Formats: sequence, C-alpha cells, structure tokens
Amino acid sequence: MNSSLFIFFDSIRWQDLVDIGLNSYILFRLYVLLRGTRMFRILIGILFLWFLQKIADSQGLIVTSWAMQAITAVSALIIIVVFSHEIRNLFRTRDFVALLWGFPKKNDLTPVEVITDSIFKMASRHCGALLVFPGRNDLSDILKSGIATDSIISREIIQSIFWQGNPVHDGAVIIENNRITHVASILPLSDRTDLPKFYGTRHRAAKGLAESTDAMVVLVSEEKGNIMVAKGMNLEEIGNPAELKKHLKLQGVHDGGKGNGFAVMHLKTMMAALMCVIFVTGIWYGVTRGISHTLISLEAPIEYINRDPEMNIIDTTIDVVRLRLSGSDVLVNSIKPDQVRVKVDMAAAKVGYNSFVIENENIILPPGINLSKIDPRIVEMNIDAPKQKIFPIQPDWTGILKEDLILASIKIYPKELRLKGNTRVLYGISTVYTEKLDLNSIKKSGEIIVKPVIPAGVSLDPKSNAHQIKIVYIVNKRDVEEAE
Repeated sequence: MNSSLFIFFDSIRWQDLVDIGLNSYILFRLYVLLRGTRMFRILIGILFLWFLQKIADSQGLIVTSWAMQAITAVSALIIIVVFSHEIRNLFRTRDFVALLWGFPKKNDLTPVEVITDSIFKMASRHCGALLVFPGRNDLSDILKSGIATDSIISREIIQSIFWQGNPVHDGAVIIENNRITHVASILPLSDRTDLPKFYGTRHRAAKGLAESTDAMVVLVSEEKGNIMVAKGMNLEEIGNPAELKKHLKLQGVHDGGKGNGFAVMHLKTMMAALMCVIFVTGIWYGVTRGISHTLISLEAPIEYINRDPEMNIIDTTIDVVRLRLSGSDVLVNSIKPDQVRVKVDMAAAKVGYNSFVIENENIILPPGINLSKIDPRIVEMNIDAPKQKIFPIQPDWTGILKEDLILASIKIYPKELRLKGNTRVLYGISTVYTEKLDLNSIKKSGEIIVKPVIPAGVSLDPKSNAHQIKIVYIVNKRDVEEAE
C-alpha cells in the first residue's frame, strides 16, 4: 500500500499541482464573491445535481444520468439568463485586484447594532413596530400570513417597513440568520384576561407568539414610544440600548464583531478554501482515473537501480519491455516517453546468472493511465564482478636483426603486471605484450622504455607499477666462421 501510494505521488507532475491550485483558487474566489446570494445557492444546487449525475453514471443508471445531465445543462443556462445583470456587474468592476484577491467590504456596524439603533430611532418618533426573532421552534404553522422576502438588515429597510405610509407597516417582520425573511406577518393574539388594559394589539400579539413558542418579540409602542421585549411569559420594558443588545445576543442574533464572530467568519473562510481544494482534487483524480476506453502499446527501456558499481552486466535476455496501457483519449495521447519507466531493483543481484520478475510496482506511469499487460515479465542477465590477475610481459619484436649481430640476452623490468577486469575476459588472456620493438634499428646493446599493450575489456591495476616497461638487451657480434 505504501509503495503504491509513493509511486502515485511520484508520478504527479508539477503541471498537475498547478492545475489543481489554479482551479481551486478560481472556485474559492467564486465562493467569496457570491456567498450569501441567491445565485450562490442555485450554483450549490446545480453542483449537487452534477454530483448525483456522476454517481448515476458510475453505477450504470443510464436514464437517470441522462436526465440529471439535461437538468444540469438547463439550470446552467437559466443562471446565465436570470442573473445576467448580476454577472455583468460582477465583471464590470474596475478594481480587478479586489475581484482576484480582496474580500468584499462589509458594513462596520454589526446586525445587533443596526437592529438596536433602528428600534430606538423608531421609538423616538413613536413609530410602532413588531420584530420577531425565532428560536428553535418552527413558526410556519403559526404564522400563516406574511410576505416572503430576503433582505439584508439595514436601518433604512427596517424603518421604511414600519413607516406609516407603507402598506405592510401594521404587520410584524421575521428576522432569521440576520436577514429579513417575512414582512406583514400577523401574530396570534394572547387570550390571557389578566393583561393590563393599556396593552394594545401589538402588546397582545407579542405576548401571544412569545407564550406559544420560544421566539422573542421586540415591540415599539406607537402611543408611548417605549420598547418592550416579550419572551416566554415575560414582557419586559427596555430602558437603554445595552439591555436590548443583551436580549438579542441571548436569542442568537450574531454580533458580527471582531470577537468570536470574527473568528468564526475566518474559520468558515478557511474551511471553504479547504473544501475547494478537496473538491477540485477529487474532480482531477476522477478525470485522471476515469473509465478507460483507449488501448495503446509502447516499448519502454529497462532501468536498473541499486546496482553494485563493482558488478557488470555481461548480457541480458531483453533490453526493453512492451507495455499495454489504457486510459482516456486525452490522457493516452498526451503520454510522453519520459513519463513511462520500467525499473528493476538489483539490490539482491549476485555474480552469475540472475532472473528478475517485472511486477506492476516496477512500472511508473502518469496519473490516469492504467497498466493492462507486461511482455515479457522476466528478465535474465549474466552478472560478473571485476577480478585481478597477474600476467607475464613479453616484448613484441618486429623486423630482422642484422646478420653480424646476435641477441644474447633480454631482461624485462618488471617481469609481470596485474590486470583488472571481468572473469571471462581475464581468462582469455595469457600474456601481455609490449609496444612494437623494431630489430632493424638495434646496432648494439642498450635499453629501451616501452608501454604495455592492455587488451580490450580490462584495465591496468591502479596499484601496479607497470605503466612503463624497461627492456635491457645485450647484442654480440657473430663469429666469422659462425656467420659463414
């Protein structure tokens, strides 16, 4: 398992890392620019459909896969048509640094501050208001009416909703996840008989919803201009903004400041970046390891690794291996010769005949290429280790000595030398000769320095002192009678 994992990571090219990194960053930038928008939610839905289509395709569900693919294509077209204005505004920006690198600027005021300021502003003007902050209970069965919306919280929006000239000012607004989800909602009135007589419809509506659910309701009295919070069986009057902020935070309204909310935001951003890398890596792996539908055969030379430098390969049965590979058209056609390698480990080799089996682990392939066949799987070789042997030295005479001279004696220094080489070559040598010595040029006794002639396939031992051969010869005159 570890060997296969190492081979996989060893086969990843730097181009693959750039490919994954670039597409991960593009996906992350889309998340940063589009998060919180309707387009982003629709893109998530399309992505989910695409994921289901891939699962159906891998399981052989032909009709389901075709239907999912068609729906995904139509949905992508709908996004381009429906959100053409948003897309045009996104790419029309002149601040390309912010588009490619920065983060969208957000209002420095937190939702809690915006809501608190808006409520106290309306209270100072005696503008009646009802704001509902749901808890864990589902309010859909209780709040039957209301107009659905999806607005970002701001002072202007909150105050304009409860402006007396607005047709929806008498109803309540529902605020969930720091967004206004419904306006003009009608709350159930409390049926308690012990409530003070000066409580108006807003007070009874706030009490009615708070008593039946875990929601918190903030109301602004139109007559007195005071602010009250209804939670459970309690209806508490609020005297200052700090008290209201405390109630909002206890209900779960996000502060959004640089405290815990700031850390959570950065954690979400980091998690989104990590998910983008994982998602793109999964797509890359799925494409490179996709269903094979193309077969090719190619020859790859054998590389011998972990070979003892003292060992020599005399001969081998094969020098190349034929491989049958499979993969997608794009990947197969992009294979380069240096990406396919056959390695044979010679760590256990010994002198003599050796046989090695070529396994799948010995083949290095690019990602996405599958190995179908190895031919042949066995390579045999004869390995020899260099040895040393001592040989006598013999002068290599040529020509003819003059008739009146006779070569009386010869002495050679040194008389022998040590050669190093393969066993088969060494045992084919019996004597080492010197360079050619011309007898025609000899007229009297003397000495000469020559070099040995080293046979092919062997070398002179570096420790030997026979780099030069000294030959001392004695020449005498022939007797007249002997010459006749």
